[in-house]
Amino acid sequence: MPAWQDFAAAAPELANFAFDRLDERLAYLATLKADGAPRVHPVSPFIGAGHLFVYMEPDSPKARDLVRDARYSLHCAVEDNDGGEGELSVSGRARLVPDPDERAMVFEAARDAGQSPQERYVVFELEVERVIATTYAGGKAHRRRWPERP
Repeated sequence: MPAWQDFAAAAPELANFAFDRLDERLAYLATLKADGAPRVHPVSPFIGAGHLFVYMEPDSPKARDLVRDARYSLHCAVEDNDGGEGELSVSGRARLVPDPDERAMVFEAARDAGQSPQERYVVFELEVERVIATTYAGGKAHRRRWPERP
């Protein structure tokens, strides 16, 4: 599955919009519980070294969900009922990052982004399968997708 950098290379304008909607912002991560029901969690995703990451407490429900079923959807926060600066949804599969060197790189990128990860946190790379951006103008929704649909 593609990493953030693959998506950004294929759709740079959309990737810039996505970065603006996710960077240093709250987003909502949807996972699947063991019974198949959806669950939504607030997270602070970040993009570093060409990848989209989230980290969390090792015993959090979202970590358990992603270890069991890697499918996720991530939606940016929206400022108001009119759609604010736009909406963004990213979906794909989460990959656990257990390698100590890779984790160190992720935590360094997070610190460079102004975040404060703790060594106990588990890290997931959110691999990018689909991206949908929606902006609103003149009472109409305008959508951009990656990959584009024919």
